[in-house]
Amino acid sequence: MEKRVSKTVFKAKACEFLRHVETLGETVIVTDRGEPTVEIRPYRRLQKSPLDVLRASIVHFNGLDEQPVAGEATATGIESGE
Repeated sequence: MEKRVSKTVFKAKACEFLRHVETLGETVIVTDRGEPTVEIRPYRRLQKSPLDVLRASIVHFNGLDEQPVAGEATATGIESGE
């Protein structure tokens, strides 16, 4: 359930509305001239598994046994001269 209030009313009772959102978990929509402008809702932490975070972090891995391609920089930053 959401509650709609004008910007003027929200300004006068901001602490009351913030407590309302915290305790009841309901969303408050602040309007300006009848148009919604701001949504205030309880914070929900995104739950990502550590493996999902790591999966997206590796773009390319060149195996340690492989020889670098000629003209390509190595891990030491020195280009191979083949």
